[in-house]
Amino acid sequence: MRRRTWTFLALFVVLLVGGAWYTAANASLSALEPPGGLETAVATAAKDWLVARAARQPLPPAPANDRQSVANGAMQFGANCAFCHGQDGRTPTKVGTSLYPRAVRLDSGGVQAYSDAELFVIVRDGIRLTGMPGFGKIHSEQEIWNLVHYIRSLRAPRRQGE
Repeated sequence: MRRRTWTFLALFVVLLVGGAWYTAANASLSALEPPGGLETAVATAAKDWLVARAARQPLPPAPANDRQSVANGAMQFGANCAFCHGQDGRTPTKVGTSLYPRAVRLDSGGVQAYSDAELFVIVRDGIRLTGMPGFGKIHSEQEIWNLVHYIRSLRAPRRQGE
């Protein structure tokens, strides 16, 4: 019985080391090739869970979502975000589309499905190991909320009958 346990354990270690070596030998950090489905699913699920968790923490109160806030957010967007997301927030640039994950269209359903608190957290903290920087050390909370309000202004208008 003891010999069988050691044989099983040795086989397990060999398979584990072999699998790790194979993965390391064939892995790529290149942002040029699209990732596989499993990598995308795991990364997206982890990101969404972590963003939702961070957004449940107390956040500074949001100012009124008015024209002035949106206009201020648009100015900040042009200076900080347009380089990747495009001037209109709807057409990512060549730089943005060469990142992994790709810079997203800010009018997309995926972005607009985030709560305001989740968007605040993403803009403030950024997303590690992506091209999305955190602006919490260089912008005030008011400025970050202005960006959130601007992003909200990009959502596609509803067509009549919807």
